[in-house]
Amino acid sequence: MTSIYDFVVKKADGEDQSLSEFKGSPMLIVNTASKCGFTPQFKELQELYDKYKDQGFTVLGFPCSQFNHQEFNNIDKTVAYCQMNYNVQFPMFAKVDVKGENASPLFQYLTSEKKGLFTDNIKWNFTKFLIGSEGEVIARYAPQTSPTKIEDDLKNLL
Repeated sequence: MTSIYDFVVKKADGEDQSLSEFKGSPMLIVNTASKCGFTPQFKELQELYDKYKDQGFTVLGFPCSQFNHQEFNNIDKTVAYCQMNYNVQFPMFAKVDVKGENASPLFQYLTSEKKGLFTDNIKWNFTKFLIGSEGEVIARYAPQTSPTKIEDDLKNLL
């Protein structure tokens, strides 16, 4: 794959969605978990989405249970939890692996495009990738980076 737009991912309902549907718009791709110390970041992710969605920006959430099994087994439970507790309205997708031999091709691509500080692998939940309007991977943010700290980088893309 040579572009973010080449990937097809599974939505929470199991249907396929091509990331080419987001062509021309900046995105923030995040591996999420419902039972993690960083889970309150959903609030700030939703605030960013609300503030900039009319300018084409979207957040794409990919639940992952690879880090201490901090995600529900049932994707419907995950989506309901995020909506009920954080009013998440941005797209949430099916659970994925983000590292290892079963890592989602999307996350293999993202980590090959933007290396981490000490390792290429994703180290924990809520690693974030900012994608530009042309599909380029602009930046990678550590799990502890607050979504509000990404806002200036996002504004430069809008």
